[in-house]
Amino acid sequence: MIEKYSIRTDLALEQKERFESDNVEVQGVTLEEEYDEEREIRMTRVVIKTEKGAKTMGKPVGTYITLEAPNLAVPDEDYHREISEELSEIMKGLIKVEKPEYNVLVIGLGNRQVTPDALGPYVADNLVVTRHIIKEYGKYAMGEEKVNMVSAIVPGVMGQTGMETLEIVKGVVEETKPDFAIAIDALAARNSKRLNRTIQIADTGINPGSGVGNHRSGLTQETLGIPVLAIGVPTVVDAATIVNDTMENLLAALETSDMLKGVGVVLQGYNATEKYELIKELISPHLNGMFVTPKDIDETIKRISFTISEALNILFASGTCA
Repeated sequence: MIEKYSIRTDLALEQKERFESDNVEVQGVTLEEEYDEEREIRMTRVVIKTEKGAKTMGKPVGTYITLEAPNLAVPDEDYHREISEELSEIMKGLIKVEKPEYNVLVIGLGNRQVTPDALGPYVADNLVVTRHIIKEYGKYAMGEEKVNMVSAIVPGVMGQTGMETLEIVKGVVEETKPDFAIAIDALAARNSKRLNRTIQIADTGINPGSGVGNHRSGLTQETLGIPVLAIGVPTVVDAATIVNDTMENLLAALETSDMLKGVGVVLQGYNATEKYELIKELISPHLNGMFVTPKDIDETIKRISFTISEALNILFASGTCA
């Protein structure tokens, strides 16, 4: 049963939706949804409570909050500021470390030279880092009584460094001893409508490269020894997903044609996963494994990375996250 559901996505929400579409109940997993009609923001909280639920979902036990905002891809500064504030509040609720001031490490995962994968490095570029100032001059140099110590690292990818991301980050953690880490990475989505319009926040850590099938050692509390919050934005879908969506539209069109309605009936007999696997077979080997991103990805990544960095700056600028 578990192997049957192999459609690639990094979003816990999409994993849950896929089971629901086939009327499969996942035990140990809950879903709550809120919708702000005025701002068109949908927030979904998926909580994986048991190891059985984690095995079925293919994700660790923990909380996954998805923020869907269709206008996130629009260059509206006021709207993006609202998203930053909302994101800041969500992260505040997921941070379980209770201290008046924090020492936090922000990890910008990805490859700066590949635009759809450059989200993490771009976020780090716009982050207000304070560790070096506090270390040199003391926290009062910041003009506040309470100041969070923020540091950032962009570890690159194995093809650039020859090292696992975990190896690099673990060395930094051992040296700087942060209270917790926040990792930012680009993700893959199942639904092309969610590209660059969705932000997922999880308290389970992250596996760098998992979105495109490059499974590296995870950055988690178990591997780093500190809590790890993960922020991700889906920037790519695989080719099979694009073809599958096109096939769904074709089936809808066939329903209106008397001549071809029989073909549509046959294909409608396949469930979502069976159709997806059929498509993967048909497009192999030339398109299987190909990932697609929107044409305006350059500007979009810059805009969304700034929105996320502003959320982090808001979160830590107040001197306390509690």
